[in-house]
Amino acid sequence: MNVVDSCGWLEYFADGPNAEFFAPAIEQTEALIVPTLTLFEVFKRILQQRNEADALRAIGLMRQGRCIDLTDSLALGAASLSFELKLPLADSIILYTARQYGAILWSQDAHFESVTGVRYVQRVS
Repeated sequence: MNVVDSCGWLEYFADGPNAEFFAPAIEQTEALIVPTLTLFEVFKRILQQRNEADALRAIGLMRQGRCIDLTDSLALGAASLSFELKLPLADSIILYTARQYGAILWSQDAHFESVTGVRYVQRVS
């Protein structure tokens, strides 16, 4: 199972330098877990940078995976993880969701570089 961080989705949709790194996780939809928080973050960013039609197309592709709602137990577990690893809110929710579903988190966010259960690639500027 795989979870792709919002930055990975955005890299993939923009065909950025690390798009090929994220492609296997994104394109294997039967093993893809999509926290609803990533839907929010990706939709908002594409809406800001492009337009609503492009943002909706991106969400349509993301929804080919299994979307996971933020429940009370996920929220509380993520809060504990956030405290333990000193992660921001969104990152702790995404990582905790991955862990709850036995998934690998794919990211290019530097604070995930040495975190267990994360497949990390350095961001290319």
